Amino acid sequence: MSGTVVELEAFATLPREARLMGLDLGSKRIGVALSDVGRAIASPLTAIARTKFTKDAARLIALATQHGVGGLVIGLPRNMDGSEGSAAQSARSFARNLGRLTSLPLAFWDERLSTAAVSRMLIEADTSRARRGQLVDKLAATYILQGALDRLNAGRA
Repeated sequence: MSGTVVELEAFATLPREARLMGLDLGSKRIGVALSDVGRAIASPLTAIARTKFTKDAARLIALATQHGVGGLVIGLPRNMDGSEGSAAQSARSFARNLGRLTSLPLAFWDERLSTAAVSRMLIEADTSRARRGQLVDKLAATYILQGALDRLNAGRA
């Protein structure tokens, strides 16, 4: 069983009802978002407290199975100049290891500024610091997944 890293456009060939799952790989939590079955709208699902890779991966795979997910979109934290640093290398390593445990295709989405954009939105909504901490990861995953969905759907309009 081996999930393959694919270009985002490859998700256009998934079965019609297959959802996509977006992941924001934080150092403390993994934000998880889910698309609707039409793959047009991303919604926050949960944030998983990171423990050991095998436990985290098992939880993600269980969520993917439960929700009929056909592919995973993983946020790739590039530097502002487009280069990849240690955080991007960590995301690629996570994807490589996760791909060994599932047959789901995986694609990366540039997540530059996703957490900053979500944090700014929560601050503007006057959300408390404690509540922002609870929300930011799954909302960042939603931001990542929505960007990928918008890109996929741009060709359908």
